[in-house]
Amino acid sequence: TGTGAGTAPTLLYGYGGFEISLTPAYSGALGRAWLAQGGVYVVANIRGGGEYGPAWHQAALKANRHRAYEDFAAVARDLVARGITTPEHLGMEGRSNGGLLAGNMLTQYPELFGAVIVGVPLLDMRRYTKLLAGASWAAEYGDPDDPEQWEFIRTFSPYHLFDAERDYPPVLFTTSTKDDRVHPGHARKLAAKMLGEGKDVTYYENIEGGHGGAANNAQAAHMAAVHYRFLAERLG
Repeated sequence: TGTGAGTAPTLLYGYGGFEISLTPAYSGALGRAWLAQGGVYVVANIRGGGEYGPAWHQAALKANRHRAYEDFAAVARDLVARGITTPEHLGMEGRSNGGLLAGNMLTQYPELFGAVIVGVPLLDMRRYTKLLAGASWAAEYGDPDDPEQWEFIRTFSPYHLFDAERDYPPVLFTTSTKDDRVHPGHARKLAAKMLGEGKDVTYYENIEGGHGGAANNAQAAHMAAVHYRFLAERLG
């Protein structure tokens, strides 16, 4: 479905980590709030995920993390090349490890997107192992306290990649005060840094809800509405 070749507001979603597979699934909220309004939805199966077995995951570990982000950027470019949408009408979203993906799309590939949603994200990769469950993810990303490993980790740490001189698409950060897995400090810090430089930042922090960002169905519905409204307004 869409509003015409090349102009359809499009949401590209990804994760790309921990051997998690993104497979086709039904979402009533997505259908009602996005597809029925003329939007297009795309799921990217990128390296780091589990869609093609363990080797697909292992291809994007530690020093090879960039491959996950290069894959996602390639899908974004392909959507434009196929005439489905344009960068101005293309948004992306990722949550948790996918929030790290979103942060890297924002800071490394800002020209590809008209809007970015960064959900319950990892963003400060220098300190991630010191916050909540972060230490358990060193096998995925590397140990930033090891100077040699920090040299490659810093290349995908959005908090450190932000450049006040660059232009960025509008961004929505979402997190939860009660997130017990990824510390809300990640989202707070990059949002504050970008706001301080006058960038187009929308920030939403739920005071409950854990890593899911919502404690009940009413909060989940509100969060979904915030997401899709943000995309509708920014992508046209």
